[in-house]
Amino acid sequence: MRRGRSKSVREVTSFQQAPYGQKKNPFQPMSIFSEDEIEAIHQASLKVLCDTGMDIQSPRAVEILKREGAMIGSDGRRVRFDPDFVMEKISTTPNEFTLHGRHKGRHVHVGGQSVINTMVASAPNVSDLDRGRILGNFEDYSNLIKLGEILNTVHALGGYPVEPCDLDVSERHLHAVSAAARLSTKPLFGYAIGSERMLDAIEIVRIGRGIDRETLLKEPSITTVVNANSPLVYDKALLEGAIEMAEHNQPVIYTPFTLAGAMAPITVAGALVQQNAESLAGLAFHQCVNPGAPAIYGSFTSNVDMKSGSPAFGTPEYTQATIASGQLARKYKIPLRASNANASNAPDEQSVYESQMSLWACMLGQVNFILHGHGWIEGGLCASYEKVILDAEMNQMMEAFLMPSPVNNDTLGVEAIAEVGPASHFFAAQQTLDRYETEHYNPMLSDWRNFESWRDAGSETASQRANKIWKQLLDDYKEPKLAPEVEEELSGFVDRRVSEGGAAPL
Repeated sequence: MRRGRSKSVREVTSFQQAPYGQKKNPFQPMSIFSEDEIEAIHQASLKVLCDTGMDIQSPRAVEILKREGAMIGSDGRRVRFDPDFVMEKISTTPNEFTLHGRHKGRHVHVGGQSVINTMVASAPNVSDLDRGRILGNFEDYSNLIKLGEILNTVHALGGYPVEPCDLDVSERHLHAVSAAARLSTKPLFGYAIGSERMLDAIEIVRIGRGIDRETLLKEPSITTVVNANSPLVYDKALLEGAIEMAEHNQPVIYTPFTLAGAMAPITVAGALVQQNAESLAGLAFHQCVNPGAPAIYGSFTSNVDMKSGSPAFGTPEYTQATIASGQLARKYKIPLRASNANASNAPDEQSVYESQMSLWACMLGQVNFILHGHGWIEGGLCASYEKVILDAEMNQMMEAFLMPSPVNNDTLGVEAIAEVGPASHFFAAQQTLDRYETEHYNPMLSDWRNFESWRDAGSETASQRANKIWKQLLDDYKEPKLAPEVEEELSGFVDRRVSEGGAAPL
């Protein structure tokens, strides 16, 4: 008897997912390096910031750092950071905060043992099994936002799931962020590409939540990522967007783009030294702008394929670096970001086993904010509809893994063992009958039928089943309508900014 595994359960029309809810990681985090080794990485990072420094390409940012006491070079760009300066500044970073969605049921906790998962972000291309790989566009952007809203393993948006390349670049942020505000109730994202675009995104999110500016300043409601242009550069546009976020008390994820052997030293330890230096510089700058403003330590250290120069993700080196980043972030008491990354060019076996390496690194390293959690393939150059569903299954399994397994008189099964006795089975035991529908993980994608049943039903692979599921989810999607007065204000703001020309390319 295989209860709960009949053909009807596996039909796409009866797609099942676990209830929505943010999970906590209850396990002790893993350590890759000893405390002495982490301290050595920390001290080396401070030495890099003090002796070599960072190129800060925003004059506005340089003036802020100068005002706060950083050491400015004669070129007006090279900034060196005294170790005490760095540690004093990052000490005001909150170790936890709440990120707000459209309503209370969509707020998420950032920091501690909490885990937030997101959609893929910033891919220029999109793919599915029917059309193949095509350039990103607004229709697919909107569809992926919808999938992020309906999937319970997604807690927030982490960027544009795919770049809507068919929209004019001056107006793209207005249409993209306002569409996300209409289509999703979960915490939103804007790109820190200059002050003007960032301010537009912040205002759209404020309007979409139906709150005033004073409330927004108290309630972080939008995230952005500021990548270091590794090695050791923060560019003008991103920093000026970061300034607007900090001034509005909104969180920035400061994430170096450190690929060992290319934009960072080839060793894991050396790449971590550079990552840590760049992230600490960003975090210190954030607190210079607005002490106490929320921020997140960003980890993205991986390596390149030294035969081709291509980025590699989901590697053993990426896994080690992510877990070690957890050690560093906990040392500073700052929430941690990492990614569900892989380098596969298709939603295939490689994409899954590399993603599993990445996800396990996130679990073992106690990552708080998982970017690119659903749909990333091709090293981030493509968003895959099928991979969204494959990732939803893997993330749901991880969430089930994080749920406690209680040990008590009921679960120990002594009575069930006595009832069954030797040489029998537990299918008909009372404990089984009481629990068979809810005790074990129920997959949304996996097919657990025997070979003959699977063959007779068409021999579909996981990617083929995923293709059916994402289509069914889009058919089932219902837009969470904004209140009429909110919709009117949002439309009015976007129309006005479009008529003003949006934000010119930088």
